[in-house]
Amino acid sequence: MSRISIRTKLAALAATGVLALGTGVLAAAPAQASDHTVDGCRSGFACIYTEGLGSHTVEWARDVAGTYNLSNMNHERWVLNNQTGNWKFRLCTGYNGTGSCEYMPIDRWQWRDITPINSVIVSP
Repeated sequence: MSRISIRTKLAALAATGVLALGTGVLAAAPAQASDHTVDGCRSGFACIYTEGLGSHTVEWARDVAGTYNLSNMNHERWVLNNQTGNWKFRLCTGYNGTGSCEYMPIDRWQWRDITPINSVIVSP
């Protein structure tokens, strides 16, 4: 199990705040379906970025409903649900959409440790 320094945690928190301010996430309005590309994640897609706090490169993206097993994805990464039409994006600890699954909110960046995530579900 890796240990994350307090400096790394604070940097991640600060970056999350900066991204939130830059994308209007801190606004009081309810989440709306995305209508634009965000850092390479096209409108209508659920995306996982390459490893690293400063990453702006999409490594995984889907806009078709289904359950997808992940491979060779570890460590902390940005996750973005940039879907439209209230589609859902869930990260699951088991393969084939099993185990504990967590919903990713629409139009919200999430800084997540992907190591325990083995599959994702994209659904209407």
